[in-house]
Amino acid sequence: MKSALSQLSFARPRTLEEALTLLRDEPLVPIAGATDLYVGLNFGTLKAQRFLDITRLEELRGISVTGDRLVIGAGTTYTTIMHSASVRAHWPILADAASQVGGVQIQNRGTLGGNVANASPAGDTLPVLAVADAILQLRSAQSQRAVPFNSFYTGYRQTVLRPDELIVSIELPMVEGKQWFRKVGTRAAQAISKLVMAAVRTEAPRIALGSVAPTPLRLRRTEAALAGGSSIEDAIGVLQTEITPIDDLRSSEAYRRAVAGNLLRRFWAS
Repeated sequence: MKSALSQLSFARPRTLEEALTLLRDEPLVPIAGATDLYVGLNFGTLKAQRFLDITRLEELRGISVTGDRLVIGAGTTYTTIMHSASVRAHWPILADAASQVGGVQIQNRGTLGGNVANASPAGDTLPVLAVADAILQLRSAQSQRAVPFNSFYTGYRQTVLRPDELIVSIELPMVEGKQWFRKVGTRAAQAISKLVMAAVRTEAPRIALGSVAPTPLRLRRTEAALAGGSSIEDAIGVLQTEITPIDDLRSSEAYRRAVAGNLLRRFWAS
């Protein structure tokens, strides 16, 4: 049964400061593109009823290069990311990931910050942020703090984000090396990933996977094996010890394990 719209209320601040003050004073759930909200409405699984609509906050949008970092506002849409010259110049695999999130309508409304905050292990952009060693800027009415992306998730759909905080920006340090991204799903887009991999080929390779664990997973031991000169088959063996995929409606544990190994092999061969 669909959730009743009459039971929902929305606060619509005009500035970031106003939004943070509302979060400090009231138990509100932030929404931007609201793409996941509509799914919950349609299936009747939406539990929250009071929301903070941050769609109009210009302070959360935009892409810039600051020093050695690419800085993306949390409210920046996938479409903006896809077409950004700065993103394509420095982190082209983020543009690739954005282009495979949902369809055009989702890309026009969905935001990078929303993908991070939603905390789904299947989020298409999240392995990219993991290999980038991205930094999340979190802000409340009283303070601001920087949290490494790879320390942000504490469990399945659980994060260190406090109820009074918003993600205001995502910073991706520049990196040398060939970047690589693959999404495996029923379709190229408009489908939740069965598996997604992002990687950077350097002397110290960086590799991350989505949909193989309760959170987006940086494969530290697999990276170390490849950097230390292990064969690709031995590295795949290490990978299998790091991931914990499950059987679900989209795929099986066995399939995900097989595809994860194949993707690592393809990345290294490329």
